[in-house]
Amino acid sequence: MNAGRIDVAELDGGLDLQATIESGQSYLWRRPDGEMYDGDEQRGGDAWYETVVRIDDGSIRLDAGDPVVVRVRQDDSHLDWESTTDAEWIVRSLLRLDDDLPAIRAATPDDELLERAYDRYWGLRLVADPPFGTLISFICSAQMRVSRIHGMQVALAETFGETVTADGRSYPVFPTPEQLAAATESQLRDLGLGYRAPYVQRTAEIVASGDAHPESARDRPYEDAREYLTQFVGVGEKVADCVLLFALDFLEAVPLDTWIRTTIEEYYPDCDRGSYAETSRAIRQRLGGEYAGYAQTYVFHYLRNEE
Repeated sequence: MNAGRIDVAELDGGLDLQATIESGQSYLWRRPDGEMYDGDEQRGGDAWYETVVRIDDGSIRLDAGDPVVVRVRQDDSHLDWESTTDAEWIVRSLLRLDDDLPAIRAATPDDELLERAYDRYWGLRLVADPPFGTLISFICSAQMRVSRIHGMQVALAETFGETVTADGRSYPVFPTPEQLAAATESQLRDLGLGYRAPYVQRTAEIVASGDAHPESARDRPYEDAREYLTQFVGVGEKVADCVLLFALDFLEAVPLDTWIRTTIEEYYPDCDRGSYAETSRAIRQRLGGEYAGYAQTYVFHYLRNEE
């Protein structure tokens, strides 16, 4: 295994690895100690996290390319990584380590709720997960706790993906679109996907056939990109916003899930405009526009742990 260290003090705004990975924005990492989402609060900590991505022509993917194991752990001053390749660039990309958190915070409003969330979880970063895995993860997310969503993704990898061996250990790889498309609805239901099973299978078929790919939304204007993603089965505007924010670099996206709708009701009632599209525009503007998705993620994690 290759290995390296990144000095957290050199990152603009630092890093809270646990808050980043266990804040409900990524379901493609695992903790080998089996304690993912087991604690009362995801903040700080020094656990190892692992994922397997595919590298294809310099791009991080899950639908094509060679599988690469990546492991990370944070101590007081460093982020340690281990990998089957020279992976510092992969770690920096997946965890958005080049984002300037103080500049992002300065670009969002001077707001009491935001300030509490920033202060409590400073160092939380958005992730930049592979689009296909993010799409499948959030199709599975409807009416589910974060621990259940994560468990579904682990089960999909263990059941339908291949396995790679590194340093004497085996790591399941998230299934490709072709592998998921070959799964039956019954097999997917057996993994606990319930009514989401045909959505996952049909969406995998669409990507495997080449008819559409979530990556194709990346270069579109924001609202056009959201509309493009809704062609996938089981994807509404909220799931589309999650894919845009956590995989496709649309940092302005604000997924209007139950937590954020409750936040709007309690803290920003003037932003409730009835429809998803109009409420989305209003809350994005209220949270600062360009980096509204960052503000939303801090608020989501803060309020979820305050309950």
